[in-house]
Amino acid sequence: MSALNLFGLIAVTLMMLFYWLEDRRAVFTLLFAVACLVSSAYGWLAGTWPFGIVELVWAGVAFARWYRRTHPIRTTTEDGERRLPSRP
Repeated sequence: MSALNLFGLIAVTLMMLFYWLEDRRAVFTLLFAVACLVSSAYGWLAGTWPFGIVELVWAGVAFARWYRRTHPIRTTTEDGERRLPSRP
């Protein structure tokens, strides 16, 4: 196994692990996003640019999910009290 293949194996394995743990804590969502970036780098290095693009998009989606989990939208009531919005 080449060093590049080992790099890809580790990147994809970490990506799957962090995706599995994502519901437990927000940090796993962030780590999933980073693993997607590493996996994207593997795709570009391996010459499979479509894989690199797809993983880059997944990284963007994961970073957005992490940001929404860690920065909830706050609204203000009529009397000035701050509260979290209700979820549908």
